[in-house]
Amino acid sequence: MKRRKFFRNSLALLAPTIIQGNPIYLLNDNHPLFNTNLLANVTNDNVLVIVQLSGGNDGLNTVIPISEYSNYYNARKNIAVPENAILKLNGYEGTGLNPAMSSLQSLFNDGKINVVQSVGYAKTNFSHFRATDIWMSGSDSDQYLNTGWAGRFLDQKYPNYPDQYPSDANPDPLAIQIGSISTLTCQGPVVNMGLSISDPSSFYNLLDGSADPLPNTNAGYELSFIRTIAKQTNKYAARIKTASDSVTQQATYPTGNSLANQLKIVARLIKGGLQTKIYLVSYGGFDTHANQVTSTDTTKGTHANLLGNVSNAIKAFQDDLAGLGVEDRVLGMTFSEFGRRIKSNASGGTDHGAAAPLFLFGKKVNGGVTGINPLIPSSVTSSDNINYQYDFRSVYNSILQNWFCVSESNQFEILLKKYPIIPVINSSVCGVANTTDELDKNTHIKNYPNPFSGITHIEYKTNGGHTRLELLNMVGNPIQVLLDFTPYTAGIFSINFNGSALMPGIYYLSLQNEADRHVISIVKI
Repeated sequence: MKRRKFFRNSLALLAPTIIQGNPIYLLNDNHPLFNTNLLANVTNDNVLVIVQLSGGNDGLNTVIPISEYSNYYNARKNIAVPENAILKLNGYEGTGLNPAMSSLQSLFNDGKINVVQSVGYAKTNFSHFRATDIWMSGSDSDQYLNTGWAGRFLDQKYPNYPDQYPSDANPDPLAIQIGSISTLTCQGPVVNMGLSISDPSSFYNLLDGSADPLPNTNAGYELSFIRTIAKQTNKYAARIKTASDSVTQQATYPTGNSLANQLKIVARLIKGGLQTKIYLVSYGGFDTHANQVTSTDTTKGTHANLLGNVSNAIKAFQDDLAGLGVEDRVLGMTFSEFGRRIKSNASGGTDHGAAAPLFLFGKKVNGGVTGINPLIPSSVTSSDNINYQYDFRSVYNSILQNWFCVSESNQFEILLKKYPIIPVINSSVCGVANTTDELDKNTHIKNYPNPFSGITHIEYKTNGGHTRLELLNMVGNPIQVLLDFTPYTAGIFSINFNGSALMPGIYYLSLQNEADRHVISIVKI
């Protein structure tokens, strides 16, 4: 990589504006998480808030598989949450939350949380840095991208950034990161994409033009670019301050909770009128290799404290949005770079693992649990992991299509491959019907694992009458009839399908029950 390209790509953020002691970083279109140019032409005023849980959150002690409790307990006796302490979820008797997450339980029971089970990708990378790069760039495990997952749609629409920004049409930052942690958030596939200037006097010297003359060298050229970004940042800072100052009353947030502090600022800026489309906040400490719980009470300890803070912060944020009258416009998503192993270690903790659940929150989510509980063997080793049911890019794709209303053709350009849409967001937002939105009300079909490499378990519901299940290729042509019969009564049935002989790719399962037809996509890896 040329030095100049390296240098410019490292300027994803500059000196922070400070609101209540929290630095606010302005992210440019080279940030690895997203090229925010994508969002400039979005016709709705929807906002996405991304909550990064840094360190690798233990999903099994967050969303607990009650239906698998015996195997869950046997795999992690020294950290397992007692079954009678697990928080129940309305309508989902087999799945519960960590006892520290009562605030999130309340939101779930109000229909404002969707738990997406076992999110991950093939060939999980267990390095914090590389795994974070993968999630931020939307790459495969063995693929290195220097663009963000949301940055490949209108990448060439604003070629002169930052020279022509802000403008009358785009007066606000396209994306804002709040918080003092910049390393993980700004890490690109190859280099760190962020530079922060925290010394106020040095920063404002750049802004007011009182800095030393530029040398006529390559270094001088790059310094000129820094000063351009600094001046742009100053203009944005005025907009941010105006938006912040315009909101004088908010809901009560928990004290001593850094995530809550960040989300409080996000709520204020949204209500204050910023047109910013994406906010990124982060909360660390989830690398729980040891002393994850208190030995005398596994409902307490480091992990419980972290989950409690996340739960309380999100609940306060959601209440604040409702009180401010902007709840309809905001969707939140949590993510962590990976989960933890099924089996706990001898130090009372868990080691780096693979898939884990994530939360989507907001008034417009389809509340509930997406997917089934991870299957836990009766006997596990220290190397056993949770297999993923949903590729993390399916979550991204669902947000792009059903929250930001991105067209299907542009979804492919953004994520570089076709990923199934998960019905986690109310289809009325963009007027795009989710084929599986009504499955539980009528006929439904689902499979696990998905993606799969060999055998996948298919569950379907029929109302009685002629029922036919077919496997289709990517263009919709039949490949194989998996069943064709007329059951005596309505009910839920299941079969195992061995897809070992299939080539890797996207396929469809078509369920025909009399006049009703439902189709879901499945992925062979």
